[in-house]
Amino acid sequence: MATALEYFEELRKRLAELEAHPPGPGDPAAAAHYQEIGRLEKSLRPYDEYLKLAASREEAEALANDASQDEELRALAREEARRLAAREAELFKALLVRVALADGADRSSAIVEIRAGTGGEEAALFVADLLKMYRRYCEEKGWKVKMLDASPTDLGGFREVIFRVEGEGAFARLRLEAGTHRVQRVPKTEAQGRIHTSVATVAVLAEPEQVELQIPESDLEITVMRSAGPGGQSVNTTDSCVRIVHKPTGLAVKCMVEKSQHKNKALAMSILRARLLEAEQSKKDAERSRIRRTQIGTGERSERIRTYNFPQNRVTDHRLEGERSFLLERVIEGDLDPVIERLIEQAAGVSQAGREDASGDR
Repeated sequence: MATALEYFEELRKRLAELEAHPPGPGDPAAAAHYQEIGRLEKSLRPYDEYLKLAASREEAEALANDASQDEELRALAREEARRLAAREAELFKALLVRVALADGADRSSAIVEIRAGTGGEEAALFVADLLKMYRRYCEEKGWKVKMLDASPTDLGGFREVIFRVEGEGAFARLRLEAGTHRVQRVPKTEAQGRIHTSVATVAVLAEPEQVELQIPESDLEITVMRSAGPGGQSVNTTDSCVRIVHKPTGLAVKCMVEKSQHKNKALAMSILRARLLEAEQSKKDAERSRIRRTQIGTGERSERIRTYNFPQNRVTDHRLEGERSFLLERVIEGDLDPVIERLIEQAAGVSQAGREDASGDR
């Protein structure tokens, strides 16, 4: 656990530095300064609780092993030590998430983009399946999902979907879904019963606060137009679809899910901020290590991370070492935690079998 201890102690040092040097009156960086303090305090809470529990457990174990005490008191101490150890293991698991995912664990919202890749209409149908899978997963976790944009096809698929997820730990876990997902199955459009391979890409972006990433109005080109559905069908009768272009980078986003032009503009700005933050983070990572921060344990986003094999009822995550297959019917129904937990443990360098030993390494 030494690595985790060092990580959180570094956070504590950073918090002390910020508190020792508060911004002066009128400092434009004041909001970001106090926002970072808030994030650090939030990140340190489970660590402080873990340390208190560990100390209490050690006291209970010392009492349980004290031969000078009567047996009834020692038995109570042993029971208390077991109870504290169980809670300590839960907190250790939460700490692993924060250490393995580093700066993503303190973010409670994410923007997820799913796009159809090779495979035509079958790839678009696969996007719909992935959307359903993530919605069910988010529902089980108690996270809120809001659709931001969608490009449906005539057969019920999507060329692209973008949605926001809000909830504790949402970005930390969902970011492990970023990459290329491959499906192998007999498409609905295949008359000969042959198995086809199609792909969809998933991007998971951190949604920055306004104070974290401010965009001058002069950098934006905003266009309002009438929303349209598949085949040119009008979605609503008002000019509510908003398209925003960030002139310095050329990034363009649009949103038409709401009837209100004002709401669509706000949603489009959320997507734009997330993409700009991702671009900035990727630039910094490329300079440091040439590895994208959003891909834990992999290289570029174009790499295949997972295969959904319908004929064999199996999902294989190619990033995992050792056993890496899962029951497809459960995963596709939103039971993603078994896969994500394995990825977190692998990123943290702690195996399922070795978790108790690692938690005892203080």
